[in-house]
Amino acid sequence: MQVEGTGLDGLLLIRPRVFADHRGYFYESFNEAAFRAATGVDRHFVQDNESRSDKGVLRGLHFQLPPHAQGKLVRVVKGAVLDVCVDIRPESPTYGRHFKAVLDGDSKTMLYIPEGFAHGFHTLEDGTVFAYKCTAYYDKGSERTIRWDDPALGIDWGAEDPVLSEKDLAGIPFGANPWPKAHV
Repeated sequence: MQVEGTGLDGLLLIRPRVFADHRGYFYESFNEAAFRAATGVDRHFVQDNESRSDKGVLRGLHFQLPPHAQGKLVRVVKGAVLDVCVDIRPESPTYGRHFKAVLDGDSKTMLYIPEGFAHGFHTLEDGTVFAYKCTAYYDKGSERTIRWDDPALGIDWGAEDPVLSEKDLAGIPFGANPWPKAHV
């Protein structure tokens, strides 16, 4: 696997080795030992999630507060998304900066998102299947959402009128970020 930095501490693009021929393809989507060796990240994933969305759906920007903060390893199984991560760690030198990348089912590129980032994606194709591993279990009481369109973040989602959930419509402004300083 090939690992690339993103300019935001701990946020990594991962390009797995895909073996393709006339029959199709094979690749190892996750191997804990290989992941640890290639990334230097020693995290244990405890939950796998998957969603399906049609083109134009925007999910995010989501995170969980400590002690339930989640690191995530995200990928697209089918279709494509514009994936966006925002550094919400108040003491980080890249606090408030975002990184975005197109992830798709053809390239199999993944993104490792450490704790302390808000995450979201905008689907670019109908029937997009998005899968991710989490380092902590879902905890409704610690779940938070930052407004996807907060002007303070300046994110160009390439979406004029995305399909949003009630939760995402009710997101907090970035300036109200409740991420505690002690957990940076």
